[in-house]
Amino acid sequence: MGFTCAQGVLTLLVLTASMLAVGTASRPIAGRPANYWNFGFNHSFWGPRNGHPFHPNNNNTRPPKKFIVGGSDHWRYGFNYTDWALNNGPFYVNDTLVFKYDPPSKTTFPHSVYLLPNLRSFMTCDLSRAEQVATVAQGGGEGFEFVLKNWWPHYFACGEHDGLHCKEGMMKFFVMPLLGPYHG
Repeated sequence: MGFTCAQGVLTLLVLTASMLAVGTASRPIAGRPANYWNFGFNHSFWGPRNGHPFHPNNNNTRPPKKFIVGGSDHWRYGFNYTDWALNNGPFYVNDTLVFKYDPPSKTTFPHSVYLLPNLRSFMTCDLSRAEQVATVAQGGGEGFEFVLKNWWPHYFACGEHDGLHCKEGMMKFFVMPLLGPYHG
């Protein structure tokens, strides 16, 4: 079954009409602001009026927050950090993750923090292309701070013992920072 000329013209007309509709959806009405009706392409109604962080009339801002990874359990073997991330989110661009862990000693295991490049590396705990962002010595005291500066997934894992802490000790999690009203 081929694509006929009539189907091509009809497809072109539908695409043109769609583009015109989208392009004019947020245009102001004479004497009214562009978001007068609070709906349309750029002014969708997402929950309570002016309560959504991206609503054009929202003046509420939230300063960046600091999150201690693992809460009072800190960064340690055997804690479920995926659950921690799900229960403590959402995270926003410019928020800070604080990794606290004891420096290595005779009674503690060493820990570190690696930033993995992609989901596949995260799922398999493959550290071969990961970037070490904190050494075993950097988690003591006030801890190591990592600022979420970019709007993309951040995959974290402990890289000690060739990824054993990541694979068997659940020392891995990821966050996808959202753009907040303060991200500028």
